[in-house]
Amino acid sequence: MAERVRTRKHAAAKRSARKGPRVKSGDRNQGVEGKNFLSDKVGQFTESVIRDMTRQAMLYGAVNLAQGFPDFPAPREIKLAAQQAVAADINQYAITWGAKKLRDAIARQMGVWQGISVDPEKEITVCCGSTEAMISTLLAVCNAGDEVIIFEPFYENYGPDSVLSGARPRFVKLRPPSAPDGEWTFDEKELRRAFAGQGSKSQVKAIIVNTPNNPTGKVFTRQELELIRDLCVEFNVLAITDEIYEHILYDGAQHISMASLEGMRERTVTINGMSKTYSVTGWRVGWAVAPEKITNAIRKVHDFLTVGAPAPLQDAGVVALSLPQEYYAKLAEGYRVRRDHLIPALTAAGFKCFVPRGAYYVMTDISDFGFGDDVEFTRYLVREIGVAPVPGSSFYRDPRDGAQQVRFAFCKKPETLDAAAGKLKKLAESLHLGRGRN
Repeated sequence: MAERVRTRKHAAAKRSARKGPRVKSGDRNQGVEGKNFLSDKVGQFTESVIRDMTRQAMLYGAVNLAQGFPDFPAPREIKLAAQQAVAADINQYAITWGAKKLRDAIARQMGVWQGISVDPEKEITVCCGSTEAMISTLLAVCNAGDEVIIFEPFYENYGPDSVLSGARPRFVKLRPPSAPDGEWTFDEKELRRAFAGQGSKSQVKAIIVNTPNNPTGKVFTRQELELIRDLCVEFNVLAITDEIYEHILYDGAQHISMASLEGMRERTVTINGMSKTYSVTGWRVGWAVAPEKITNAIRKVHDFLTVGAPAPLQDAGVVALSLPQEYYAKLAEGYRVRRDHLIPALTAAGFKCFVPRGAYYVMTDISDFGFGDDVEFTRYLVREIGVAPVPGSSFYRDPRDGAQQVRFAFCKKPETLDAAAGKLKKLAESLHLGRGRN
């Protein structure tokens, strides 16, 4: 299938990296009359490569620069708020689509940060993280045969989410910069062709825009967003924006919410959450903000998917969204320092780094190391060097497009980054001595 989110080749390479047995569908998944017990949908993607790399890091004792979770404490104020909420017996179901105090806080802050007026009673759905907000949104708006445009490299959930919702992902490439401090770009004509689709009628229902972007660190400019806006209006397409990294920006980059652009308020679903901004990735509190009609649909899906996000943690979210502006400035500066800590170590070890303008990841080119592909290189890096990144192929429909890329996360303590830097020196030494190459 041309639109498979992961190819069988990539899945086989991943199994080989784990040296695990391959279980054929006929072995366990068929009933007495040959009935397949599995959905065809799950055959179109693999398990999360990112989360598997965390397991690999634990197995081999490697420094985990794969999965994007901080290894330092969350803000004291919000931890205390969560403890107080539990002690106050805020432990039962909140309103399905979110506690009123949290929805009010979300609406208030969207007005402060992006100048967007939101009705907290009719336009906000609090979910179990932005991940659930995304799948709830796609399930609410997509029908079988619809298409969803996704920029690649992409955060690995988007493709499977589209498939699970019955839609078909249509990919548009982000091209890496020619210079380390350049920008990832897309071809306007390629994007237009994706919107137009095939035949006389476009089947595109939505486009997913993740800015600041995971895994590239790209921050979409106003000009780029306006181009996407114009295409959405022309082809009557919904924009679904993942803005989870909106406060993690560098080098003067500015985050612009698609919903703030003229003509997009009624055709945008804005997804966000607490995980990245407040260093609480395990809390699973996120939200989707959309026009009332779309919100009603999202709320119905959310209700029967998860019922509701954790009540005491929603209470703590109110405190988080009330933190002063100084908190966000310190957050961004802290991550800039971490970025500028890791990149020199990667460069010294032989990686070509693409400097991110936002989020907390570095995409790198590994072609100078001489490995056959990213899976082979990552296996060597985890097992022999002791540092775990994410294979770049996991961010592409066709693994060959990311076969010479890996991603590192720098949302870590300075001592963790120091430990990784020390191990990466061994990489340069081992390859200089001829070990690790084919």
